[in-house]
Amino acid sequence: MKTQKELKEAYKQKKFRIGVFQIRNLVNGKILVASSLNLDAIWNRTRMELNFGGYRNEALQAEWKELGETGFAFEILSELTQKEDDSTDYSKEVRELEKLYIDELQPFDKKGYHKLRLPYP
Repeated sequence: MKTQKELKEAYKQKKFRIGVFQIRNLVNGKILVASSLNLDAIWNRTRMELNFGGYRNEALQAEWKELGETGFAFEILSELTQKEDDSTDYSKEVRELEKLYIDELQPFDKKGYHKLRLPYP
């Protein structure tokens, strides 16, 4: 049986799926674009928050409450490839990739759940 220290080290060495995803409303097509260092865990967490009514995006939460989980799709838009022996911190890269998708897809107003960011003067 492994010690707690060994289990922690094994967890640190584990490679998670990193990337950008969208949650898409299947009825009206609105999307929320986000990124994560662990795509599997973020979908579980997001689904749990939405099902319990505690998700921070009020518009998405309201439509989830109305339509239920079957009214939405979780879709991976892009996944970063990690090398086997890589210990790189991908947080900056995945945030930049998320910004590129937001710029491309423009998920604002009727197209999505994002609030339009005004440019700085």
